[in-house]
Amino acid sequence: MDFEVLLVHSLNGLSYGALLFLVASGFTLIFGLLRIVNLAHGAFYLLGAYLGLATVAATGNFLFGVLVAAFVVSGLGLSLERSLLKRVRGKELPEVLLTIGIAFVIADLCLAIFGGDPQSMVTPSALSGAVGLGSLTYPRYRLGLVLVAVLIAVALYLLQRHTKIGAIVRAGVDDREMAAAMGINIDRVFTGMFAFGAALAGFAGVIGAGLLPVRPGVDIEILLFALVVVIIGGLGSVKGAAVGSVLIGLIDAYSKVWVPEFSYFTVFAPMALVLVFRPVGLFGRTA
Repeated sequence: MDFEVLLVHSLNGLSYGALLFLVASGFTLIFGLLRIVNLAHGAFYLLGAYLGLATVAATGNFLFGVLVAAFVVSGLGLSLERSLLKRVRGKELPEVLLTIGIAFVIADLCLAIFGGDPQSMVTPSALSGAVGLGSLTYPRYRLGLVLVAVLIAVALYLLQRHTKIGAIVRAGVDDREMAAAMGINIDRVFTGMFAFGAALAGFAGVIGAGLLPVRPGVDIEILLFALVVVIIGGLGSVKGAAVGSVLIGLIDAYSKVWVPEFSYFTVFAPMALVLVFRPVGLFGRTA
């Protein structure tokens, strides 16, 4: 394998890892920080993708499609957290069963409304075409996706570590009763973070529709990969989600070329090793 081929596969892995980070960042906020086992996160991604496709098809505006998907999915997440998940807060099995049920309902509604044929997003003109990298040309959209993921990673890290809201969320996770005793409305903060995590999933769905075809079942696939990323990186760690996304993206790209018959094994094996030797993940900590 020559250098150019290796570079192409590496860039493919990085771009797929960037998409995984956009999904896993919202997932780690909900699952890691809030300790809500939200297995409907993949369905939020699927719904966001279809909403983005429909909006862009109707208006021709990619940015408007992103905003609509993020806003609607965020509103859905807010409604579900207030009406359903709040009633089973802290009960892991009911949370799992409830969010699985929500995921099935969303997926079936998407199938009924949008059909079962694979659909892809029309690449916006600013990101269409290819970029020359020496003698190699590479799609501009994939490179733009990596840039967007980097910007969001920096923003989330600053939000989590260097803002008042980030300190409140971390304090509420570590000692909910003490934070409430200090006058912080923890329920409202956690609801807002759940809606924000759902918005990231909807945003990722639109962005991902330009990279991977949107079809029934993609919600389960993206959820499994996001779960692997979060477990490897550590619950609640934006840095861990970034490192885990890059790692899994590259492993997935290389394994599909070199050992396609073991591609799933090479992705899930690192997760198993992390669970055995460091259950809290590479950058996680015990709550």
